[in-house]
Amino acid sequence: EVQLVESGGGLVQAGGSLRLSCAGSGFTFDDYAIAWFRQAPGKEREGVSCIHSRDGSTYYAHSVKGRSTISSANANNTVTLQLNSLKPEDTAVYYCAAEEGPGCPIPAYVADFGSWGQGTQVTVFS
Repeated sequence: EVQLVESGGGLVQAGGSLRLSCAGSGFTFDDYAIAWFRQAPGKEREGVSCIHSRDGSTYYAHSVKGRSTISSANANNTVTLQLNSLKPEDTAVYYCAAEEGPGCPIPAYVADFGSWGQGTQVTVFS
């Protein structure tokens, strides 16, 4: 059974940084695309970033491109999303998702992923 656990969310002032982590278990990390999504109150869940360690593909949504970095540590089945220059509009629940396949769907849509974590709250105040 695929299990995903997010950590690293919190309260941060605008301009600050956060490092989100997704720990996976129950599957072969190399065979899966791992993505981060976020959902703000009253809005649809949107894809933020994705990585597939086997083929090296990555994806960043326009809203975070240039101020975020996704990385994968296969040794401990963890994907990390570094978010910099945070803005109040980055406030959302951030979810980790996984789907077996040859690479990251570009862009990443909710329907492309079948396994989800429970989410971690990120709140950015000005």
